[in-house]
Amino acid sequence: MDSIDWKKEHILFISENKDLPDKLGEAEGIEFRKTIEPWLTAVFQSEHLSLLLGTGITTGICNNAGIASKAMQRIEFKINNQKQPDKYKNIISEYADKSAIALSRGKANFEDDLRTAIELLKGMLIERNSDAELLKNSINENMESLIKNLLQNEILFKDSAEKGLQSFNILKKFLISFGSRTATRDRLHIFTTNYDRFIEYALDSAGIYTLDRFVGKINPIMRMNKMELDYHYNPPGIRGEPRYVEGVVRYTKLHGSLDWRIMDNEIYKYPLPFGQEIDTSKFENPYETCVIYPNSSKGVDTAYFPYSELFRDFSSAICRPNSVLVTYGYGFGDSHINNIISDMLTIPSTHLVIISYDLADGRIQKFVDKCNLSQLTLLLGNHFGNIKTLTEYYLPKSAIDRITERMHNIIEKRGANEPDNDKRKKGKESNEERSE
Repeated sequence: MDSIDWKKEHILFISENKDLPDKLGEAEGIEFRKTIEPWLTAVFQSEHLSLLLGTGITTGICNNAGIASKAMQRIEFKINNQKQPDKYKNIISEYADKSAIALSRGKANFEDDLRTAIELLKGMLIERNSDAELLKNSINENMESLIKNLLQNEILFKDSAEKGLQSFNILKKFLISFGSRTATRDRLHIFTTNYDRFIEYALDSAGIYTLDRFVGKINPIMRMNKMELDYHYNPPGIRGEPRYVEGVVRYTKLHGSLDWRIMDNEIYKYPLPFGQEIDTSKFENPYETCVIYPNSSKGVDTAYFPYSELFRDFSSAICRPNSVLVTYGYGFGDSHINNIISDMLTIPSTHLVIISYDLADGRIQKFVDKCNLSQLTLLLGNHFGNIKTLTEYYLPKSAIDRITERMHNIIEKRGANEPDNDKRKKGKESNEERSE
């Protein structure tokens, strides 16, 4: 696209392309803040606001805390077949590579491997292949390893002392910037493709109320009804006029979660404390019980449940007039999500803000090339995409920060009355001169 130089290390597009130096430091950050922060403040106060978070946010928080994020490496499925020990491993790997290219993902990841292995298992079960049980055991082992790695991220993060606390505060500040919309506006809806619980943990710690599809306290169970529940309170001395509680968000995990379990054909949230050692042997047969995309399980009516319902929530939240979607840490590698975002942009009053640490192997450029630039805001590169820099310099302060708002009003009033004050002062001085 002629107006954007994709070879640049940093890209800033706000209604027009901004020419940036290759190296951006603190001084430049302060200068560009004058342009970016007011723009994002206005964008965040749109009628409908949604936030899509990918694995980049977990990676950024972990890196900031000085730990390496795990669980994203490719999966190898080893089957103890004496004649052809690597047969299925190679079949799965090759097909996963091809499917990733077909889905415009580019390089395959562990989700492609897992999905391919599950599809292969279904075919083997249909033809009653004797190796089906061996493949199923291998899938269970790899899913258990995935859960262990995700839990290990939480444990390492919680044990990372001062650095971890600083990173956690950055994450909370990041979420508060989005979640503190005035209560009279439509609630922020957070969507994530992550399986981990970093976002939920930060929301709880920040005192932000979360609305999701789970109902109950002891054994929260997923419900498919859409009752649009919300939080209200009654002001003192006023009856019959409840007001919306501030700091409430809606939350959807599009690809499931490591603490979602299937029991008796229902989906429950398993009681799994954040950052604590867990005996993963309790996760018996994770292929059948864990709700992690793209896993489908027996006893559920359709292979796409509950993901079909969750994606319907995503579509209904963003595909409406005056809607804004902000993406952070999402590499546009999921075609099913990209298609919904593209549908959203067919509505002229919608807007998309892409914030990313890099170009995601060219996928962001490929997506942007199909879009109307007037509906886009781009903050790309390791300066804008760094969660600490982004939060400290560019994200707006809380929208319900009444103190700052009152301060600006006072300054404006005093500024408007300043000429009159000068006149009164000069008049007083001239009267004193006359009396002398």
